[in-house]
Amino acid sequence: MAKAPPAEQLRLLELQALDSRLNQLQRQAATARANPAIAELSSQLEGTDGDLVRAETALLDLERELTRSEDDVQSVVNRLERDQKRLDSGTGSPKDLIALQSEVASLTKRRSDLEDVELDIMERVETARGAKQSAQQLKDDARERLGAIEATRDAELATIAAEADSVKAKRAELAATFEASLLALYEKTLARRGVGAARLFHGTSEGSGMQLSPGDLADLRKAAEDDLVFCPDSGAILVRSAEWGN
Repeated sequence: MAKAPPAEQLRLLELQALDSRLNQLQRQAATARANPAIAELSSQLEGTDGDLVRAETALLDLERELTRSEDDVQSVVNRLERDQKRLDSGTGSPKDLIALQSEVASLTKRRSDLEDVELDIMERVETARGAKQSAQQLKDDARERLGAIEATRDAELATIAAEADSVKAKRAELAATFEASLLALYEKTLARRGVGAARLFHGTSEGSGMQLSPGDLADLRKAAEDDLVFCPDSGAILVRSAEWGN
């Protein structure tokens, strides 16, 4: 049976406390990285990206449509101006002037219709610009909220990492003071069981939180003080205090 002085066994609890704190810090870091608010806001940001692209595409389509409408109006205006000049000059036969008057009237009506269409498109363009601005604002707001939460997460992770480095340094310093075979046994137990050492207090293993059976306690009473004994449930090295069996 492996042995170690009771005082050395007791010091294993200090090492376990540091290892337990490292485990806590790892869990805290994992929780910080898995913040559901970040995933939710990231999803929202992706959604706002899609909304903004659709709003931009709709606006570009309407702006192109407005350009074509403006070109159509300008084309009619140009032709109307030419016909009006010819009409005003009075050049041509009466028949030609009458035809020209008819064409001017038709072009005037055509211009009015096209300008109505142009006005409708302009109104739709303004609406589309407003929709784009709203989509852009939603995206900016989502990005700002996400950035704030990520900054908080990063600060938390930095704090956790700093404490973890400090705990690791203390652990390395403490581990170096143990006899190699005892440390190796503790490390092996820690790796296999998740708990390297635990106190046995009033018959309860703090490694498992379970009360030991009368038979297990009877076996422990037969062990010498420097014998290393193990928790039957957690497998951790049981460190016996003065009142361990009371």
